[in-house]
Amino acid sequence: MRCGRPLRPRLLSLGTTFAVAFAAVTATVTLLIGFLSYTAAARLVRVDQQSVFREVVQDLRNEVRDNRMTPLDFSSTAPGHDLVRPARTDVQVLGPDGEVYDPGSPGLPVEDADRRIAGAATAGQAVEHADVDVGDDIYRVATVSLGGGRGAVQVAQEFSNTEDLLRTLQRRTLVLMTAVVVGAGLFGWWLARRITRRLVVLTRAAEDVARTRRLGIQVPVAGHDEVGRLGRAFDRMLGRLAQSEEDQRRLVQDAGHELRTPLTSLRTNITLLRRIDELPPGTREELVADLTQEARELTDLVNELVELAAGQSDTEPPRRVDLADVAQEVAAHARRRSGRRILVAASGDTTADGRPGMLTRAVSNLVENAVKFDRNGRAPIEIDVAATARPGTVRVEVRDRGPGITDEDLAHVFDRFYRAADARSLSGSGLGLSIVREVALAHGGVPHAARREGGGTVIGFTVGGVAEEGTRAHEAP
Repeated sequence: MRCGRPLRPRLLSLGTTFAVAFAAVTATVTLLIGFLSYTAAARLVRVDQQSVFREVVQDLRNEVRDNRMTPLDFSSTAPGHDLVRPARTDVQVLGPDGEVYDPGSPGLPVEDADRRIAGAATAGQAVEHADVDVGDDIYRVATVSLGGGRGAVQVAQEFSNTEDLLRTLQRRTLVLMTAVVVGAGLFGWWLARRITRRLVVLTRAAEDVARTRRLGIQVPVAGHDEVGRLGRAFDRMLGRLAQSEEDQRRLVQDAGHELRTPLTSLRTNITLLRRIDELPPGTREELVADLTQEARELTDLVNELVELAAGQSDTEPPRRVDLADVAQEVAAHARRRSGRRILVAASGDTTADGRPGMLTRAVSNLVENAVKFDRNGRAPIEIDVAATARPGTVRVEVRDRGPGITDEDLAHVFDRFYRAADARSLSGSGLGLSIVREVALAHGGVPHAARREGGGTVIGFTVGGVAEEGTRAHEAP
C-alpha cells in the first residue's frame, strides 16, 4: 500500500470560476427563453392552423344548411363550384352511399362514420378525424353531410408541413442557443481574465512578499474600481509595513549605539570596585556617585526606549480627548516635582480624537524639557492649547525663557538621541522630543520648534491635521 500526502481537489481559478458561472447563467437563461419562445410560437402556429380549418368547416356547414346542394355542386370539374380551397387543403366529395364521387388530391380514406354522414338526412352534420395518415403526410379530416341522403363533402388540412416548419424552427433555435452559450462562455472567459488580471498581480505580489519578506515591492495596479482601491490599499499597507520595519531597525541600531556608552562606563567603574579598598575615601564616594548616576541614566534611557516602542505600536484605543484637561494634569504633576510655576491657557475647541496616554506623554516630555533647560529661570513656563484655523485641529505649545536653541540645533531637535552641545552635560537620553514627534505624526499632526522673541524656546505639536514628514521651524512670539 502506497502512503503519501492526501490528494486535494484541484481548485479552479477565479477567472475560470467566473467564466463557468457566466456561461452557466447565460445557458440557463438562453435555454429558458428558447424553450418558452419555441413553445409559444408552436402553440400560436398550431392554434392558427386549427382556427383556419374550423372556419372552413363552419363555412361549409352553413353553406349546405342554407342551400339544397348536391355532390355535383362541389365537384372540381363543375364550373363555379361553391367551395373555396385554402392552401394545403384537400377536398373530396362522397356520393349518397359514401362512395367517392370526386376524389381529392391526394385521395382521402373513407371510414364508416363518413359513410353514415353521407347518408344523413340533415344537412350540416359533421364528423372530424385527427392525425389521419395520407401517404407520407398527416391530415386533419372533417366530413360534412349535404342532407337528404345526397352525400357529403370531406375537407382535409395538411399538418405535416406545419410540423416540419416547427421542427426546423426547433433545430434553428437549438443551434442559436448553442451559439449563444458558446459565445457567452468565451466572452465570460475574456471578461474574467480582464477583471482578474489585476487580482492575479496582487496575488503574485503577496506571494513574493511572503516568499522574499521584501516589503518594498511596488504593486502596479491601476483603476478606480474596487480592485484598484484594493491595489492602492495593499500598496499603502506594504509601504507602512516597510516604514515600520525601517523604524524598528533604526531604533535598534540607535539604541545599541546609545546604550554602548553608559554600559562601557559602568563596566569601567565596576572594574575599579575590585580595588575600592585601595582608593581614598573621596574617590570612593565619587565612584559610588558615578555608578548611581550611570545606573539612573541607563534606567531612564531604557524607559524612554520602551515608551518610544510602545508609542509606535498604537495599541491604545483612541477616543475623544480634551487636550486642555491633559495640559492641566501634566502641569499639576510638573509643579509638584519641580516647584516651578506652570501656567495653562486654552482657547477654542480643544477636543480631538486621540490616544490619551500617548498625548499625555508628549505634553509631559515638552514640559520636562522646558524645566530641564530653564532650570534656573524665574519666569513661568507656559502651556498654550488652542484650536487652529483648520477645522478639527488643535495646537499644543510649551514656552519657556531658557537659553533658546541655535539655528543648527533647531533642525534636529526631534531626531532620536540628538542632544545639543550645551545639553550633553545634562541628564537625558535625547529621546524625549523624538517621542513627541512620533505622537504628533501618529495623530495626523506635525511637531514644530522655534525661537521665542525675548529669549527662550517654543516647542509643540498639532493634533488632527494632515500628517506630514519632517518638522517646521519658525519665529514665535
